[in-house]
Amino acid sequence: MSSARRAAAGAVTIALVSLGLAACGVGSDAGSGKPAELSKGDVTLRVNWWGGDARTGLTQKAIAAFEKKHPTIHVTGEFSDWNGYWDKLATATAGGNSPDVIQMDQLYLASYANRGALSDLSKLDQLKTSALDPSVLGMGRTKDGLYAMPISTTSFGLLVNQDKLDALGIKLPDTNTWTWDQFDAFARSVTEKSGGKVYGTTPWGNEYSLELAARQAGDQVFKDGQLVVKPETVAGYFQRALDWSKDGASQQASQFAEQASASLEQSDFATGKSAMIFTQVSQLTAYAKAAGNAKLVVAKLPTADANAGKYFYLKPGMYWSVSAKSKHQAEAALFIDFMVNDPDAGAILGTERGLPANPTIVKAITGSLTPNDKLVVDYTDAMKPTLGPAPEIVPNGASDFDTLILRYLQDVLFGKKTPQQAADGMISELKSGINAAK
Repeated sequence: MSSARRAAAGAVTIALVSLGLAACGVGSDAGSGKPAELSKGDVTLRVNWWGGDARTGLTQKAIAAFEKKHPTIHVTGEFSDWNGYWDKLATATAGGNSPDVIQMDQLYLASYANRGALSDLSKLDQLKTSALDPSVLGMGRTKDGLYAMPISTTSFGLLVNQDKLDALGIKLPDTNTWTWDQFDAFARSVTEKSGGKVYGTTPWGNEYSLELAARQAGDQVFKDGQLVVKPETVAGYFQRALDWSKDGASQQASQFAEQASASLEQSDFATGKSAMIFTQVSQLTAYAKAAGNAKLVVAKLPTADANAGKYFYLKPGMYWSVSAKSKHQAEAALFIDFMVNDPDAGAILGTERGLPANPTIVKAITGSLTPNDKLVVDYTDAMKPTLGPAPEIVPNGASDFDTLILRYLQDVLFGKKTPQQAADGMISELKSGINAAK
């Protein structure tokens, strides 16, 4: 999904959510003090998700398997691409007609949960959460409850086009111990060896990478629903990207700006104009396919030194939530439990939404994983020694965080703002948004 599409969806969603969600209340028995119970007759659930044809096909197969196990529960699927998904969800929620089960994203979770649009899943006995790692499950929490069940986990790193390096006669350094200085020198060497036809890397520019950069620096972005990251941490994040652009390690500002609205298939990395990209590693298979089935490898993020500590964390790729207006709370919870915890569902869905959040499902499907999927699993396992506590999720009022990072980063790359000015401006804008949402 492009940053431009995320920005458009975020703007519309925030506007509609602000207008319509304040009056939402929890439906059925959720939050009423008594457990939600399954209905005795037939029930129809509406379930929505974003994604392409592959996701839709697999999800519908999983739905059929669920209906076979629970013949009195019928599921109607509703789906769209990312661009239209949040507009439709915001409109439906504001009108009191949201689907029973909602595929949710971390950027919007607090916005919906804090206004009472989602049910507290911890009060729905039909959903079992014990198999998930507490730090992963914790990223479904906001305020005083569990408002989203992680579907999958993703980790952040560098995808490297090994075919490009081989063609240029360049060897990838030991990425287990490399520093930021070594990364910069290597990225520059790719650009130089290719005569500028292939840039070493694509700059970073999203919430996940900023969070990791802050943790490497001993800082954090959010605490108790507030933005607490130090301005110098954000300035350093912008400065590093500016240095790459200036010394030739990455694209120039104009090319980077063009890429902001490009699809994955149109990205410089997919089209062979960049040898490395900072991204969620779960996108490896998609990038490999877009790059003509290129051989890709996964590299760890560089660190300032070999003793960066436990800065890493696994981020839920997406979640399932239950609408507070749903009249079928128990059935909705049972559906989510099936999709996340049932081996039959795991076998059908595989890794299309990322590595399953339930480790037992990952183990169960290991034999059927593709080589690229195994690379993702191996990378995740390799990062375990650096795993620390999960950070707080993006709070209400900061759903456009990714968009702001990208906008201020472009200002820095074009010389419109210094890294410090960009850091101060972005922090001020984020704080205003968070305060206005209270």
